[in-house]
Amino acid sequence: MNIYKLDITVRGYELDSYGHVNNAVYLQYLEQARWELMRELKLLDYFTKNGIMVVVTESNIRYMREASLFDELVIESSYEKISPYLVFHHKIRNRQTKLANIRATIKTVLLDKQKKPLELPDFL
Repeated sequence: MNIYKLDITVRGYELDSYGHVNNAVYLQYLEQARWELMRELKLLDYFTKNGIMVVVTESNIRYMREASLFDELVIESSYEKISPYLVFHHKIRNRQTKLANIRATIKTVLLDKQKKPLELPDFL
């Protein structure tokens, strides 16, 4: 299983009133990591060319440690086919301490232009 990495630095507007990353912001981090992974694998080109949408159906996040302003984070992502789902596994770590902030599993399905579920392509 290949691991894809994305670096992110925590920005001020992502903090909640307690001074750490708001829980909903982690969903945005994970979304960006999935886009980057799909771009790197040329999946975005394939999906766009074929009118395929990737839709999140389930998110499971385990919050383990807070992240604060200017923390440098690394998002490690991988995926697997569990038909009919394309399942993404993510871990966010602090670059300096190497400690995990969150672990997440995100289930997605592929939909056509009529929003009907599609089978996962064999090449995934």
